[in-house]
This record gives sequence, structure tokens and C-alpha cells, in this order.
Amino acid sequence: MTRIRKIAFEEHFTAEGFQHYAKSFMQHMDPASVACLASRLSDFDDIRLGEMNAAGVDIAVLSQSGPGVQGEEDPARAIAQASRNNDFLARQVERHPTRYRGFATLSMHDPAAAVAELERAVVGLGFKGCLVNGHTQGRYYDDRAYDVFWERLQELEVPMYLHPADPLVQPLACQGHPELAGAAWGWGVETGTHALRLLFGGVFDRFPGVTLILGHMGEGLPFQRWRLDSRFAVYSHGIALQRRPSEYIGTNIVITTSGVCSPGALAGAIAEMGPEAVMFSVDYPYESSLIAADFIEQAPLDDATRALVCHGNAERLFKL
Repeated sequence: MTRIRKIAFEEHFTAEGFQHYAKSFMQHMDPASVACLASRLSDFDDIRLGEMNAAGVDIAVLSQSGPGVQGEEDPARAIAQASRNNDFLARQVERHPTRYRGFATLSMHDPAAAVAELERAVVGLGFKGCLVNGHTQGRYYDDRAYDVFWERLQELEVPMYLHPADPLVQPLACQGHPELAGAAWGWGVETGTHALRLLFGGVFDRFPGVTLILGHMGEGLPFQRWRLDSRFAVYSHGIALQRRPSEYIGTNIVITTSGVCSPGALAGAIAEMGPEAVMFSVDYPYESSLIAADFIEQAPLDDATRALVCHGNAERLFKL
């Protein structure tokens, strides 16, 4: 079977010293699943490349699995761990330079430190942007202290992938229902809300060149564009934006298909945002590369749109 060329960029790994951060959600999995994930997260050779080859994934932009340093309470340790992670990832990319690229891990505890590490990773290590696992100890990035970070991200012309995380405090509606609190529902609500905080907080007005990537078919936001406009017109609470809320979703906010292999959802997202705002990804190893590849190749898309989603948009975004 000849596969269409694909670039994927919600593709995770774990560096030595990071495994303990993931205990918060790994503890709910059975031991066999945890062992299987651990072997794939730590592999950069036969297992990972074999699955990429089978799925037709030419290039994977790799990122530290969550929650990473966003789960570290000590700011100094978080900064050191981020640097250590990025050096480790750079060595793996160097071993397979035609197949891998990197997203920087950043400690967002200190905006200035995040800027310094972003610059080192992008300019010095050749990384294609950064992936941040949600808030940092309850601090969200619409805080004006992070303007220095958004300014530098814009200047470097690289994106930030906003990846899900647990909220600092579990919403009352999810309490007693752990099946709702994590990946099945709660993470999407948390991450979509964080993205909307950036939008309504004016980050994209102050820094119009910033690109934010959301996974999982956009954490539901593409399908709420019309309602965001309608209700914000009535309940603006004095917030003034330069554009309608919907206009940022598809321009400043772009999405991947990671973890949502639904033809209907894909068609809806493209209809809402346009074919240049939707990109293929897997969410490896938490999802199957083969299932994701079969989904995108069989989805009812014309050839030009499929090429954009599978690789063209990513080539443009990452200057590949």
C-alpha cells in the first residue's frame, strides 16, 4: 500500500528523569498498558520508526510527554529540567535528522527563563517551536507577565502547541467521576478554556503573528465559533477585541487531528476553519499511528485538501 506523505507533531517521548511527572494520569491505567507506553515513549529507533514507516509518517516533531515540567513545583528545578530535556531531544534528532524535529519543553514558571530557553532551543538547537502542557501551577498565559514570551515567540516565527493538563482544582461537576476528569472530557475543556483566555485576553491582538496549535480536533472550539460571536456580542463584559472571536480560530489558532479519527468531525473543522488551519497528527503512542493514517487517507477529502492536511500546512508552518 502506498501511503500519502504525512508530517505529525503531537508525537511524544519521555526522557530519563521525567517519568515521575506522568504518575498523575498513568496511575489510572493497567500495568500492561503502562509498560507498553513506557517502551514506546523511550524508544527512538526500531519501534517508533517502524510505526512511522507503516503509517507513512515521514517526519515527526517530537515533544516531551505531559505534564512534564508544568508538573514541577520548584521553579529552579523546572528550568534545569527543561534545558536537560531539550539537550536530550536534540541528540535524538541529530541521530535521525531526516525523520525527527523537536518541540522545546519550557518552564513557564518564570517568563524570562521561558524566553531564554525558547531562544536557545529554536536558534541554537533548531527546534520548530514549543509544546507546553497547559497552565503552570494554576497560572495561565494570558497574564500580562507573559507578554515577553509571546513577543519573542512572534519574532522567532514559531508556534506554541498548547497541550492538555489537569486543572489545578477539579471542577465540582467532575468530582466523583474520574472518567470525566481526564483525557475523555476534562482535558479538552481545560485546554479549550485556556486558549479562549488567550483570545479574550487580547494576546492575539497584541501579538497578531502568534500561532497557537490545539490538538484533538481543536478541543471543541471549531464547532463553537458561531456561538462565541453571538454571545460575546451580548456578554462582552467590556472586553474589546479587534476582530470577532471566530476570526482568531483558524488564523491565530490552528488545530491537529490528533486523537480524533472522525470523518464527520474533520469535515466540520475544515468547513469552519478552512483547509489551511487543520493538520494531521497521531498523539503517539497514546493513539495508533495506523488507525490515524487509515482515517486521514480514507476521509472524504479532495486530493488538494488531503495533501494540505497531511503535510502541506505543516511544511509551511515549520518551514520544512
